[in-house]
Amino acid sequence: MKIAVAGAGYVGLSLATLLAQNNEVTLLEIVPEKVKLINDKKSPIEDAEIKDFLAHKDLNLKATDDWKTALKDKDYIIIATPTNYDEVKNYFDTSSVEDIIKKYQKLNPNDENTAIVIKSTIPVGYTNQISKKYHLNNIFFSPEFLREGHALYDNLYPSRIVIGSHSDKAKKFADLLIEGAAKLDIPVKFMNPTEAEAVKLFANTYLAVRVAYFNELDTYAERQNLNAKDIIEGVCLDPRIGSHYNNPSFGYGGYCLPKDTKQLRANYKDIPETLISAVIDANDIRKQHIADMVLAKKPKTVGIYRLTMKSGSDNFRSSAIQDIIHLLSNKDLDIIIYEPTLSAESFDGYRIENDLAKFKATSDIILANRIENDIKDIADKVYTRDLFARD
Repeated sequence: MKIAVAGAGYVGLSLATLLAQNNEVTLLEIVPEKVKLINDKKSPIEDAEIKDFLAHKDLNLKATDDWKTALKDKDYIIIATPTNYDEVKNYFDTSSVEDIIKKYQKLNPNDENTAIVIKSTIPVGYTNQISKKYHLNNIFFSPEFLREGHALYDNLYPSRIVIGSHSDKAKKFADLLIEGAAKLDIPVKFMNPTEAEAVKLFANTYLAVRVAYFNELDTYAERQNLNAKDIIEGVCLDPRIGSHYNNPSFGYGGYCLPKDTKQLRANYKDIPETLISAVIDANDIRKQHIADMVLAKKPKTVGIYRLTMKSGSDNFRSSAIQDIIHLLSNKDLDIIIYEPTLSAESFDGYRIENDLAKFKATSDIILANRIENDIKDIADKVYTRDLFARD
């Protein structure tokens, strides 16, 4: 198959790498630096499997910033561009998705052979709307369920494949994903596009519910001076609950959970709900609790150890620690940040100190969402809710 993938983020790059094992894949990316890295067989994102595949596998993969080259005469066009949540409109900004569709139609007028696969997260009902708007017969949505830093691994060993169509093109696309995967007997579910869109938002919101639940348990234990780890382990021995995805944090953040929970809440409109709104509120309350606990220690200099969401990730978009920093601002505190992925001298107006020894010595208290080996020697200074040293 000749396949175009638009967007070289976690979703697009992992899919392009997976499919390039057995197909001719052109990866469209607007950032020239990323294009060069990929064509030099180097990964622009932090992902061990992607790095390994680019460096050592025989992939039929070419990156380009020329949309005309990328989108012309393809069997499949996979759209994996970012769809950020617009707080004012209460709706995903899907302009990047429509931009690719319009460019495809301009290049391929009257084409009925190419299938467009939306991998970007979209509102419930969007695929049907866009199909009517642009008179597209071969367009469907297929949600991704990937972890940052393990995106290709999760495509090689997927928990399931969900396809929002029953067409022959959709079934062939599922076959392509299965062909590239290493896992056998992958569950595949075909459904209508609107149901597939709902699967994505409800799955991520459930994960947010779980994060919020264990964070609120941890808040209770911390305020009552109880051993949160013992309580969590005791609760999670129930097989219906399980001992996974239960490590407390400063709050959920990243690419998906903040925007997906808000989009799902917006999709309810006049439909009764309390839980989804409560999860979003709980995440804000958790971050305020963390800030309050830090202020109670009366530090003069607060060190922020990493802006990233978790270990092994280079993403700090919408990370909870950024909101906590803002909650601590204007409190007569000096805030310094240790973030080795940044070469700038400041971030959002706060000083970056990437000399680790100086960072440790200067900080009265160090906030760390996740514990790493290089701060274990100053554990008495570190404030974290990372109880299990994972996730």
